[in-house]
Amino acid sequence: MIPTRLLGKTGERISILGFGTAAAGKRLKLKEAVHLYEEALNLGVTYFDTAPEFTGYGQAQKQLGYLLKERRKEVFLVTKCHEPYGEDALKLLQRNLRELQTDYADLVFVHSVGADKMDPKIVFGKRGCYAGLMKAKAKGLAKYIGFSGHNRQGRFVDAIKNFKVDAMLNAVNFVDHHTYNFEQEVWPLAAKKQIGLLAMKVFGGQNKQEGSGLSHSMVPRQFHEMAFRYALSQPGIASAAIGMVTRAELYQNIKWAQNFKPINSREAAKLRAIGKDFSKNWGPHFGPVI
Repeated sequence: MIPTRLLGKTGERISILGFGTAAAGKRLKLKEAVHLYEEALNLGVTYFDTAPEFTGYGQAQKQLGYLLKERRKEVFLVTKCHEPYGEDALKLLQRNLRELQTDYADLVFVHSVGADKMDPKIVFGKRGCYAGLMKAKAKGLAKYIGFSGHNRQGRFVDAIKNFKVDAMLNAVNFVDHHTYNFEQEVWPLAAKKQIGLLAMKVFGGQNKQEGSGLSHSMVPRQFHEMAFRYALSQPGIASAAIGMVTRAELYQNIKWAQNFKPINSREAAKLRAIGKDFSKNWGPHFGPVI
């Protein structure tokens, strides 16, 4: 089975390998996706990360709903709300839950906090997304509320300092370390408050010029295992969500999770040196840093 870790102070124990459902939601037919999700769950993957279609997840929520209808209690379910105003965020969450065929999510993220659309003055205001999701939590629609995003690290620092945060999901890899660097600029502060830490874009995200799936990620395939180890070696991290569309990808990631060894300082330094060269070509590909 796959090792598990505690998600911050929530007390929830989740698999260190998470299933990011965006790629499957866009590329797989219903039966193919459901079978892949079910196989992952059978092999010990308990953390499933999804979001609505308009955020780039295709039919992922509807597909995942067929699994949840039968096995909801076995899954730690994560979804997202990418709406600045609380009323709209609550409506979106309710729609998400209908698609997922469940009456609650374990964790809901205020998503893409660094996006231009998510103006902090609105998002964190009295009528903003955060306030709306906290009301949803009080109603039992979500157990935990967090913040997710790829850029503008300062917004996450402000959120940690000023609001109750259960978890954070950020882009963490050895290349973007040189551009966004959530693992050093944001996560140490979060870890001090025992906020659950989750990684995404471990392989840099999709190379849009080539396709989707692990074979078309921005990090070259020969560095995938080291990238996986790099992310899961960050202090306080609980899990890394990775997109998978084939059984081969699923089994490869499960193997890495089962055999996981923390990266040592020499390996990390070497990897960051390689990442520095890659970062010159990548640039701020997730959007503005500030």
